[in-house]
Amino acid sequence: MAAHKLTKADIIDSVYQKTGLDRQDVRAVIDLFCGEVKGAMVRQESVELRGFGTFEIRVRKGRLKARNPRTGESVSVSSHGIAAFRPGRELKRSVWNLKGSGESPSEAEP
Repeated sequence: MAAHKLTKADIIDSVYQKTGLDRQDVRAVIDLFCGEVKGAMVRQESVELRGFGTFEIRVRKGRLKARNPRTGESVSVSSHGIAAFRPGRELKRSVWNLKGSGESPSEAEP
């Protein structure tokens, strides 16, 4: 796992410094972008960003016998949607040779 998290505030600062646009305008654009992605996913539409990846909703099948990991109690879980991200080809290639992930290169997926 990455040692440092990049937060939305970090992205806003970076875009602000690189473009010279007003920080509030950058924040508004990023908030609108996130809202559009979220809205599309709520409408069960996928969001494809070429070269980066695809955000999509996947349906997880329900189960009659699941366990609450905290209590060990048996519970039933109905089918439900989950948000998923599928990286694009360019992103996969960019991160393929990164070191320090804790697994050998033969274990990592292309």
